[in-house]
Parts: sequence; structure tokens; C-alpha cells
Amino acid sequence: MNPRLELLQPYPFEKLRALLATARPQETGLRLIDLSIGEPKHAAPELARQALVGALEGLSGYPPTKGDPALRQAISAWLGRRYGIDTPDPETQILPVLGSREALFAFAQTVIDPASPDARVVCPNPFYQIYEGAALLAGAKPYFINTPEETRFLPDWRSVPDDVWMHTQLVYTCSPGNPAGSVMPIEEWKLLFELSDRYGFVIASDECYSEIYLDENAAPLGALQAAWQLGRKDFSRLVVFSSLSKRSNLPGLRSGFVTGDASIISRFLLYRTYHGSAMSGLVTAASLAAWNDEAHVVANRDAYRAKFDAVLPILEPVLDVTRPEASFYLWAGTRADDMRFTHDLLDQQAVRVLPGSYVSRESGGVNPGAGRIRIALVAPLEECVEAAHRIATFVKSEAKSR
Repeated sequence: MNPRLELLQPYPFEKLRALLATARPQETGLRLIDLSIGEPKHAAPELARQALVGALEGLSGYPPTKGDPALRQAISAWLGRRYGIDTPDPETQILPVLGSREALFAFAQTVIDPASPDARVVCPNPFYQIYEGAALLAGAKPYFINTPEETRFLPDWRSVPDDVWMHTQLVYTCSPGNPAGSVMPIEEWKLLFELSDRYGFVIASDECYSEIYLDENAAPLGALQAAWQLGRKDFSRLVVFSSLSKRSNLPGLRSGFVTGDASIISRFLLYRTYHGSAMSGLVTAASLAAWNDEAHVVANRDAYRAKFDAVLPILEPVLDVTRPEASFYLWAGTRADDMRFTHDLLDQQAVRVLPGSYVSRESGGVNPGAGRIRIALVAPLEECVEAAHRIATFVKSEAKSR
């Protein structure tokens, strides 16, 4: 067996199941409201459903690893419209993938040099656990940059020592971030690009939350857009990952793409030729329909915006919580142990959230997720509002009992 498997930590939701094993929400008489997992619950767009059903004949043939040319063209056109850039070359700079998760993991296996014993992968902390697992199984060591409130929950690239940068082969970024929803400004992109030029590492920009923004007039800056504005029109050492899961409420479709540096994309395609991860014709058809339509995406943002507008006035008096720039999460400070808070909230109010310490690691002597919870506003509006009231009741009750 691969000994590196022993380095992997349990996934956050495995830890959550163990933590909550002794909770008894059924005894409250309340219906369970689950806000722990970032799984969209809005209806999938009908146009994608119809396209999928209409493509059933595609089951009879092997799909190309490189993806359907029409889908690559549609993704390229969407990138041009969304970010105001010249459309990336569909032939060399676009690669459809089976959701951003599998691509983010596989990408490290392509980039990391297994002959380098000191290889490092830098990522934000808290983080999407795929980054850590990908680094470890590729033979690299993760380096976590804490993202506390003082930095607006963004990584401080200046805090990374030179001796770490010297061994860094890959940097994972996530903007808008998970869990705080913060967006990297162009000044930080400029610095990261300069560091990439100096030390030669590749940047993997995870942008799966890019279309869930709360100000319709302030779409988040993307990595391609930042590079373009800074004159880096070849997207040197930059690869961007995106998905339909959040944008179009299609997590079960497993459809996304990677784009960026053509030379890196070509090597990733070579890896995927052996990996066996071609997108089926059915998924391709539904994806084409989704990328070519924005009306359902605007409606999706409207639905999330309504939830934040309704929930925040209830939670702001009892938790340390602010409106994020994007995503569907609240990254809330509890002023208490986050694991105990999560357990007792389920036990007493039948609301499930995720402890912040489960999506972060101790680094520099602190765990930046400790004392916080992640609340995913994915349930219907009325359930999110009810959950907010129950959380407020719980916090007030806890305060009285101290």
C-alpha cells in the first residue's frame, strides 16, 4: 500500500459524524436543519435537465479526454464575457473536467516533482482539504498561511519565509474564499505573480464560488482577469479551476473546467489521458446549456442574497459575523469552543453546522478556525431563517447558563 495514505487526516465530515454521535436532536421535537455541508439545494436549471435527457444517445460512444470542442468553445466564450478578456484558446487553454474537486487533486500529481524531497505546497488556512491531501499524496509538504480576521481572511503572502518559497512548487488559492468569502484584490495577485516569477511555482486558483456574489454590480475579480490587467496575457504558471456545482446548482453533474497556461494544460491533459477522466456526452450537453445561460445564475444569486438579508439581522447580535463578499457561507465567531458549540447546538436545537477547526490546521501555534463555525446557507429560505432563530436562542441560553 502507498505509505503516504497514512498521512491523510479524516475528512471534516467524518470528524463531524464522530463529534455528533452523542447528540440527540430527535429528542427536541424539532425538524433537523442541516447547514453543515456546502451542497447547493436550489433546483437545477431546467435547461440543463432537458439537454441531458436529449443527449442519451451519447451513451453509446467513448468521450474524448480533451472534451467536446463545442463545450471548450462555450467555456472560452463565457470566460471572455465574464472577465472582459480575450477568449482563451479553446484548443490549448481549456480542458473540461469532472468537477473542480477531482481536477484540483489530480493537478498536484502533475505539477509536483516526486524526485524533490523538500517540495512544498502553499495554501490558505482554513482551506479545502483536497489541497492538503493532494500535496501529501504527491510527496510534498503543505505550508499553511493563516487567514485571520486581521487580514480580512486573506492569505498574507509576505508572511511566507524565503526558505519555504525556495522549495514551493505549487500554490493553491481560493478566491472567493471558503469559508469566509473574501476576494483577493489585484494588488495581492500582483505580489503572488511576482513571487511565482521569482521562485518558479505554479498557481492553482480555485474559483468555484466566483458566481455566488452578493453585490450584482461587483463581480469578484478572477485570476485570469487579474493576470490580463497586469499584462500577463499568456497566463504564465497560472491555472484556474471552476465548476457548475455552485454557479448552476449542479453538484451531481460533476462538471467543471481548467484554463490558463497552455504549456501546463498540455501536461495535465497528458496525465488525464491515463487517468480515465473524460466527460460523457450527457454531461457535456447539460454543461453546454448551463454555460450558455446567465438568467438562472442571476436568479440563484438573488436567492442567496435574500437568505443573507434575512439571516444576518438575527445572527449579528449573538455571533461575530459579517456579510461576505461572495459564496454562500457565514464564517461566524462563537466566543466558545467550536466543537462543543456545534455538538450542543445540534443536541438542543437540531441545527447542524461545521466546526471551524475542522477545516483548518494548527499553524504558527494557532488554529485560525478555532472558535468559529461555518454555516452554509444552502437550505430553503424559511429553513435558514428558522435555523438562525434557533442559533440565536441557543447562544442566549448558553450565555445565561454561564
